[in-house]
Amino acid sequence: MNNSSKNMKLIWRIASKEITLFFASPTAYLFLATFAAVSLFIFFWGESFFSRNIADIRPLFEWMPILLLFLTSTLTMRLWSEERRTGTLEHILTQPLPLWYFVVGKFVGCLALLAIALIITVPLPLTISQLGELDWGPIVAGYLAAFFLGAAYLSIGLYVSAKSDNQIVSLICAVSLSGLFYLIGTATITDFFGNQAGEWFRLLGTGARFDSITRGVIDIRDLYYYLSIIFVFLSLNIFTLEKERWAENTSTPRHKIWRSVIILAVINIVSVNLWLGQISSLRIDTTQGKQYSISSSTREYLSQLEEPLLIRGYFSGKTHPMLSPLVPQIKDLIREYKIAGKGKIRIEFIDPVSSIETEEEANQKYGVRPIPLQVADRYQSAIVNSYFHILVGYGEEFEVLDFQDLIETRAQGDKNFEIVLRNPEYDLTRSIKKVLNTYRSGGNIFDSIEGKLALNAYISNDSLLPNDLTLHKNDVLELSKELTRNSKGLFSLNIIDPYENSSSGAKKLSKLYGLQPLSLNKQFAGDFFYFHLILEKDGMAIQVPLEDRTKVSLERNLKAAIKRFGEGFVKTIGIVQPKDDPKLAQIGLSVPRFTELAGFLGTDLNIRDEDISDGRVSGEIDILLVAAPNGMKPKEVFAVDQFLMKGGSVVVMSSPYTMTIGQGGLGLAKLEGEFKDWLKHHGLFMEETLVLDMQNKAFPLPVMRKVGGNQVQEVRMIEYPYFADIRSNGFNSENPITANLEQVTMAWSSPISIDEEKNSPRQVIELIRSSEKSWLSDDTEIMPEIDNEGVMPFSRTGDFDSHLLGVAIKGGFSSYFSGKESPLTLEEVDKTDIITRDVLEKSPTASQLILFSSNDFLRDQTLTIANSAIGSEYRGSMDLIANTIDWALEDAGLLSIRSRGHFNRTLPSMEYGSQLFWEYLNYGLIVMSLLTIALVRTRRKKLKQLRYTTLLTR
Repeated sequence: MNNSSKNMKLIWRIASKEITLFFASPTAYLFLATFAAVSLFIFFWGESFFSRNIADIRPLFEWMPILLLFLTSTLTMRLWSEERRTGTLEHILTQPLPLWYFVVGKFVGCLALLAIALIITVPLPLTISQLGELDWGPIVAGYLAAFFLGAAYLSIGLYVSAKSDNQIVSLICAVSLSGLFYLIGTATITDFFGNQAGEWFRLLGTGARFDSITRGVIDIRDLYYYLSIIFVFLSLNIFTLEKERWAENTSTPRHKIWRSVIILAVINIVSVNLWLGQISSLRIDTTQGKQYSISSSTREYLSQLEEPLLIRGYFSGKTHPMLSPLVPQIKDLIREYKIAGKGKIRIEFIDPVSSIETEEEANQKYGVRPIPLQVADRYQSAIVNSYFHILVGYGEEFEVLDFQDLIETRAQGDKNFEIVLRNPEYDLTRSIKKVLNTYRSGGNIFDSIEGKLALNAYISNDSLLPNDLTLHKNDVLELSKELTRNSKGLFSLNIIDPYENSSSGAKKLSKLYGLQPLSLNKQFAGDFFYFHLILEKDGMAIQVPLEDRTKVSLERNLKAAIKRFGEGFVKTIGIVQPKDDPKLAQIGLSVPRFTELAGFLGTDLNIRDEDISDGRVSGEIDILLVAAPNGMKPKEVFAVDQFLMKGGSVVVMSSPYTMTIGQGGLGLAKLEGEFKDWLKHHGLFMEETLVLDMQNKAFPLPVMRKVGGNQVQEVRMIEYPYFADIRSNGFNSENPITANLEQVTMAWSSPISIDEEKNSPRQVIELIRSSEKSWLSDDTEIMPEIDNEGVMPFSRTGDFDSHLLGVAIKGGFSSYFSGKESPLTLEEVDKTDIITRDVLEKSPTASQLILFSSNDFLRDQTLTIANSAIGSEYRGSMDLIANTIDWALEDAGLLSIRSRGHFNRTLPSMEYGSQLFWEYLNYGLIVMSLLTIALVRTRRKKLKQLRYTTLLTR
């Protein structure tokens, strides 16, 4: 047997003795049971797990540093104190073996006991994984952090125990010293200092390091920090025992060597910690989707930088306690951007208050102003004006992110909440993309276009054109000449007369695009001509709209069409939503509003409230978002139809019913107008029924109850099957729109039926479906009924089945108005206006139609209900529509980054009885674990009397 094996065997014998002695009395089981019970009580009751409605075990880890303080101190308080009190320490000191055998042996024994205590809590994550989708990365990292934190506390406790022969004194001192290491990194201490000093204190605190790992990032700096504490205090433990062997009042060269070695070891450990503090790349991101790592999509955007990019963080030295821990996280991420930028990114961290000039520049040039935040404790309340901003600058363009853009709040039980970074990489990369695109938009529009563009101008001979169009033709020639010169060979103009020589040109226009000749007046017979501009590239065609026939509008529309073929330009989303209706207001009803949706999308896109009452969609619109199209007139339907025919992408949120809010509460109104017929023409039919789902989200219902003879109103969360809760099994895992979504609530939705015959040549992608436990109902009474016994459940009719609620179709479409006259010709117009005899009848294969069968799942009132139900900002439906926009724009980069962000892994709705079942199941599993340990343990009571001399010679 070699020396290393022999050493390990001796160390394990010592560790086994400590483990056996620990389990030789009921105290061990009482202690482990108490630890498990306290953990469960904090998790389910102290932190109100089910009220938080999030599938994670963060509450357990948030309290773990405090619990480990007492667990480890209790484990170690007797180890050396008992040896000293009973006199067995003298036997150890007189052994020929080095003292580190005994120190490491006791430490290993304590580690085994710590591992047992942590393993007992494993039923918690196993149970939660049955309730909702769990990200196991942060859980594994959390247990690793708990083990290393506990090991550090054990080393401290062993050292303290070696200094005293009184177990109670050892316990108090160990708790105090370990607590000091924990406390130094908390807000209680760091709030007295600025950001820089506070960050240094957080680096010294065991709790701050623990939080860093539990979020899912295993950093070599944090692990080495814990190993440093372990090594230092185990060394001090050995040194303390070694001094017991020395004669008093003597100092030999050997003693000096011991002291020097200990001092040098501590200095080296501190130095290595400081050196590692400058390295941020040695880490493992265990979170699902790598939330805290720079993605390949971000690196691709950074590779497009041609000039230096500035990322400047404005962070106040004195800020809100809940924002303080987020500052180092953001700084670490920004440093990752600098590394990924390979010299193209300059970063700065500034406290504006430290310099008047800096604060004036931030306020006046960039509009960065402090945010008043309320800070309160049990003694006083105060307002802190704090900076929490990030500036992204590129050239003359810049974007500012404040704390509202960077953070989200989450409910923590009934009264408390936490603040976390929402998706910092997405927010930063989005801002970089926006300033980069804005900078490019001001330059040459062909810089980001690959391949050649051809402007095919189908224009009749001048003799057939009206005078103003003859002049407008010259505008086309001049503008095309300028674009050809600037494009460096990427742009060309082709003038084609459809009437020349043969009718092949006219047939091509009619067959491919459904374009017909134009006329000044539909009463003029035979006075027809062609004036169509088609921009083509690699089989994709976009018609350039003709508006007022001025050179300004022509240049605007032509450049907008060119940008649709390129990458890196800020896209424009046109939102079509219901207008205010005075008649509805008179009877107490309100129309759906989508201001929150517009604000959410407007962070990285140009948002326009598009008015299509004139039958036209602006040529600058890249995607048309149609929200709650109730009562659309023919001209408005025509505008949507022709936008799709021109190769556009149309995203629709519609169903046969629209939720109404009046004095009597919630109600439903049927969809009016031709829009439902337009959808049916394209092979999408929605039944006049509603989807109700057993898997649903809670609904906050005001309920009146009697208290002492008085009527009191309270809000009660009830099951509401009209809020279908879409989870992983309801998402298309193969499509990027839904592949990484956690949860979406579809409110008052209807089932979608697809006409396979009409859609056979097109690509049909099912996106979301209700659960298998959903049914259909034509009952429009959506308000819950209340009787004397409480809220009455909704009746279930028909069979349970899954229903399609979202679909995307891509390919060539035929116009709803094909064979009909354009609605625009039905009104009197000026004779100088160009009137289309027919409509654009066919679309290119690049056209896209996406339908979600709910008018209301993204309206402001519904989002307000969802926010109040979960106690924080609800983003599931927002992420769905944002992913849809990115997919339609073929912006795979931002789509992949958003899907990596932090999601609220919400729990399904469940009754109180079900919650109790899961709670008691955990208690039962843990009791079984304790009983198993008690049954399989070996009772070796004689080891109580064994001396180390006997143990080590066996």
